[in-house]
Amino acid sequence: MVNPPRVSRRIVLRNGLLALGLAGAIAACSPVVDHRGYLPHGDDIKKVQPGMSKTEVQALLGSPSTTATVNFHGDSYYYISDTVEQAAFFKPTVVERQIFAVRFNQNDQVESFALYGLEDGRVIDFSTRQTPTRGKELTILQQLFSNVGKFSPDSLGGGGGRGPGGSIGGSPF
Repeated sequence: MVNPPRVSRRIVLRNGLLALGLAGAIAACSPVVDHRGYLPHGDDIKKVQPGMSKTEVQALLGSPSTTATVNFHGDSYYYISDTVEQAAFFKPTVVERQIFAVRFNQNDQVESFALYGLEDGRVIDFSTRQTPTRGKELTILQQLFSNVGKFSPDSLGGGGGRGPGGSIGGSPF
């Protein structure tokens, strides 16, 4: 009678840890999906009609994500919803954005409304951490060679005294 081969505990433990590590690595690479904001249901959005009052819209759709007031035109309600994905340590990316905008006239009645998506937006960088300056930015080579040929013997201060304007050696310009 032949005995079946015995599998050592060390091999079973090693294979178990390897499988567990592989499962953890696969789970770490799957993106985390985050839903942010609030967008009313499609049926409720369809019920919004021009001429409705602001209180009727708020009762139907709920509180807006944000509001805006434009002088002499009336208020606006914005219902904003985002879907954001982030894989591991990478930068999160917005994969879907929907904005339902309701504009009111001066009498607080619906004047117009629209549904916008991610493709309708544009990126505006509010904080670049750079101050725009006038003129042009020179490279190191342009700075080194920019004065070649711009000197004249008079600007070297051959007289040894103060030139016109009170500067030593004449005007640098």
